Amino acid sequence: MNTHTPPAPEPIRFDTKIAVLLRADLEPWQRLNVTSFLVSGLGTQLPEVIGEPYEDADGVPYLPMFRQPVLVFEATKETLTTAHARALSRSLPRAIFTSDLFATGNDRDNRAAVRSVPTADLDLVGLAVYGPKNAVDKVVKGARMHP
Repeated sequence: MNTHTPPAPEPIRFDTKIAVLLRADLEPWQRLNVTSFLVSGLGTQLPEVIGEPYEDADGVPYLPMFRQPVLVFEATKETLTTAHARALSRSLPRAIFTSDLFATGNDRDNRAAVRSVPTADLDLVGLAVYGPKNAVDKVVKGARMHP
């Protein structure tokens, strides 16, 4: 009888990071809405962030999700603006959500609302960013983990 237990597999480590930065003054429902919208854009342009499909023990399939955790931060309006500038200067893949989008009801109007405002004047309430860990850490510097 073999009583030797095989070693546990090494934990998976990622050299990249997915981060969402939310403005601290958002209502709870807004935080959830903004986060879901922001992360939805990452997988469409960055297929490497998507893992394999799921399947339960009965063989029922489920959609694939991100292959790694999404870290959610909160910050002041000023820190969010600075983070946006840092993401732009590093050319990191990013998604934004502006306060104007709370008043629109469809994708066409959302895109028009963002398009109508110069970069420096965007009233950001959320930012999602993906890239090397150290670059993303620099982008979100000054923010704190969402409580």
